[in-house]
Amino acid sequence: MTSAAEHIRIAAHAKVNLFLRILAREHGGGGGGGGGGHHQIETAFALLELADELVAGRSGAPGAVTLTVHGPDLGPVEENLAVRAARAVLAATGNRFGVALTLTKRIPVRAGLGGGSSDAAAALHAVNALAGNAVPLPAAPALIAVPPAGVATADAYRWWDEMHPDAAARGAVALDAEALASWGSVGRLGGNDFELPVFGKQPALRALFERLAGTHPYWVRLCGSGSAVAAVYKSDRDRDDAAQQLGSREQEVILTMTRRVPASAPATG
Repeated sequence: MTSAAEHIRIAAHAKVNLFLRILAREHGGGGGGGGGGHHQIETAFALLELADELVAGRSGAPGAVTLTVHGPDLGPVEENLAVRAARAVLAATGNRFGVALTLTKRIPVRAGLGGGSSDAAAALHAVNALAGNAVPLPAAPALIAVPPAGVATADAYRWWDEMHPDAAARGAVALDAEALASWGSVGRLGGNDFELPVFGKQPALRALFERLAGTHPYWVRLCGSGSAVAAVYKSDRDRDDAAQQLGSREQEVILTMTRRVPASAPATG
């Protein structure tokens, strides 16, 4: 037996898009665009303290990956990004053992908070540890407003495609360090290209965004393709006052913080 750990526990942090631009559509081949092919995007993320928890342990069947979920139904196991990530690491390291994943979901699903991709990144990190082997922004108080209805990513891309049937490819934005040096400068960056098509289809979501913008945050954006909306404030008091103004009758309100650094190193056990 090697000295590698038998169990790894790691946090998979939610993230918000500081901005999101759809650069081009690649026709054909299916993919996330709902029949229109894959889409090239440009974005920058900030991590939140809000996190799922992933525990990865060695199991007996080499190359096999199992998944137990504590939380909402995430769909077929074979399509789960954390499972696919674990299998990729196992294959790259010779399938010397199997992995049992236990995922505790705290990040709302279909909310644009990057829970699936964060779970996948955590699985890559954890399974690699089992095998033995940011200009960061200041931490700031954040509020996430999650309406009851989610937005499927494929739908959001399709709505964007419908608004841009002949969209030309766009170049990436050139960002210097100053653009990401403070939340004030981030607030002056471009918005989220999903906001116009998604708000057009979801008037209640537009209203939620406008109510949150009315609480005077440093920065407010639709999270990914939705449906959550995130805002960042200069103080805990401002964030808490905003949460009180918003209320929790029509949406879930999550109080959290942005993070300066990625997830901590995996804890062994």
